[in-house]
Amino acid sequence: MKIFIHSTDKGIWESIQNGPFVPQVKKDDVLVDKPSSEWIKAECKKVKFDWIAKNIITSSLSCDEFFRVSQCSSAKEMLDILEVTHEGTNDVKRVRKHALIHEYELS
Repeated sequence: MKIFIHSTDKGIWESIQNGPFVPQVKKDDVLVDKPSSEWIKAECKKVKFDWIAKNIITSSLSCDEFFRVSQCSSAKEMLDILEVTHEGTNDVKRVRKHALIHEYELS
């Protein structure tokens, strides 16, 4: 999945890693979301990366997997849920690794 998305456009993968891009503007020393009518072409392209990523991810899923992530608001959230579902949390991975090492050493 990473290779396919990266080969499509590096910006799409960065959108997954960092979360969706939200154009902002500084008003009274505070960053606020910029109205979509004021977005420049480059900002529009960056915003679109998350939608493209969500399309790629959902297009490659089975029905069961799709329903698991269909309510996600970003591609990053989708991939995080899929990763935990299929690989487990870091703690689960560590426990599995130690169990496999222990099993290997006993045989």
